[in-house]
Amino acid sequence: MKYHIVLTKINADRISQQSNQEKAPRSDLLLLAQYLNASLIKQQNYPIKLIDRIASNFSGTPANWAFARAIAKQLGSNDLVFCPGEEIGIPLATICDRQPDRPKIVVWLHRITGLRTRVTLKLFRVANSVNLFVVSNLTNKEFLKTYLDIPSEKILFLRHFVDDLYFTPGIGKFPKPRSLIMSVGLEYRDYELLAEATADLDLDVKIAGFSQFQSRTAKYLPQVMPENMTNQKYSWLELIELYRSADLVVVCLKDNTAAAGVTVLLEGMCCQKPIICTRTAGLREYLQNEQAVMTIEPGNAAELRNAIVYLLDRPEETRKRGKRALQLVQERHNLDSQVKVLGEFIQTLEQ
Repeated sequence: MKYHIVLTKINADRISQQSNQEKAPRSDLLLLAQYLNASLIKQQNYPIKLIDRIASNFSGTPANWAFARAIAKQLGSNDLVFCPGEEIGIPLATICDRQPDRPKIVVWLHRITGLRTRVTLKLFRVANSVNLFVVSNLTNKEFLKTYLDIPSEKILFLRHFVDDLYFTPGIGKFPKPRSLIMSVGLEYRDYELLAEATADLDLDVKIAGFSQFQSRTAKYLPQVMPENMTNQKYSWLELIELYRSADLVVVCLKDNTAAAGVTVLLEGMCCQKPIICTRTAGLREYLQNEQAVMTIEPGNAAELRNAIVYLLDRPEETRKRGKRALQLVQERHNLDSQVKVLGEFIQTLEQ
């Protein structure tokens, strides 16, 4: 069996950025490729047909469908392909399903419970065209079992992971004249709520409001930023220093069923920081230990403000919470161990 990992331009760009920096988190996809001895299939510019534009109304982009058509011609029954997202996994599985000599396909699904994706999953017969499914929360696993009648053995609940060799506790180098709160990411974020909760507090709020998946930053930020809040992009080295310098990491989310926010949650835990996180359906299995993460209801500015004040006023409690958070992330969310879990699950298709 020949193993392959399909990389969209977003995946490839992220790997390139990490590889080109002297110090950056290790890539899970590169580690998986090493574990499986898999080749990387990188996206090129292929001619886009009308059918690609039509199909992209349901899933992916026209470029992704053109990419899938191009590589499907090179794949046969002796090939196994891992797709790290539904934006390329659904197009490739759909196209390969029409081939008599079709490859085996494993897809990591992230955002699948919305109406558009529900229609897509049924329309493109994803339950039949994909051999194995990977999800990072139990909400998505239950959805696949009930909506598509997929048996449990074909679905891997893969705990989201973090590179604990990169994100480590330490003394930060950011100037900090007063308490510092940080928040990272863009997907389903509620920075307006964070601004409302902190605008009159004597502290600074630093946001790294960017995402590898979205570019519409403005819609997630307050129209008028409070004087104590800033937003900018940070390099990997700057980001680790920001984590280490922060007194609190706040993951402020709108309610959603994806695992949005899990990356910053785990990075903050790995840096031994006290965390405040919105309780969402997509993160429920990551927020079960109240000794490690303090949670709030979506949209509740008063509860968020009270949680921030409570933790800042209790340094001994925050120290204990940070210690417990680090212990949990090392036990359950270590990058190397979870890549091994994923690799072993993929290899079950050879049995």
